Amino acid sequence: MTTPISGGALQFRINRAFLLPLGLLLALTVVLLVVCLAQGQTGGKIIILGLMILPVGGLFIESLARRAEIGEEAVTVHKFLRSSSLPYAQITAVEAVRVRKRAFLSLSSLDHFQIFSNAYQDFPDLVRSLLAHIPDELVSSDARALAANPPARSNDIVSCWLAVGLMLLILVVQFVGGN
Repeated sequence: MTTPISGGALQFRINRAFLLPLGLLLALTVVLLVVCLAQGQTGGKIIILGLMILPVGGLFIESLARRAEIGEEAVTVHKFLRSSSLPYAQITAVEAVRVRKRAFLSLSSLDHFQIFSNAYQDFPDLVRSLLAHIPDELVSSDARALAANPPARSNDIVSCWLAVGLMLLILVVQFVGGN
């Protein structure tokens, strides 16, 4: 959901429909690791679960913290422990790339760039809000086409729910089999 914030800026976050299964996947992986440790298991399963927690946890924390603010003078992207701001006056090009149901919008300046994907909630509004602040001559035809017809994205969400289901199945087997 787009959230108005102080000064008339708009705030966009990563889609909650993705964050929910990702958070569940992380929690279930931690639970499975704890169960394996409590059952006295050693070796490969513990190492694999430990290694799985790192990228899933990192992705969850990064996705949860990420937000884009479309202000009157600049666009600011907040990430975990860091922020990046790009004033509209410094933007030299706006490009878009579309790969199946994934879409990316890039803003470039001489020194910096920012990339937005359709993982953001209300991505069509995000694109339109950004393009409203940028002169038309800097916007590529691909970016205009993306603003006119942004793709809906659900593959990552479905994949994440499938991983949650698989982790639940592994947990059930772990409790029933005990090994």
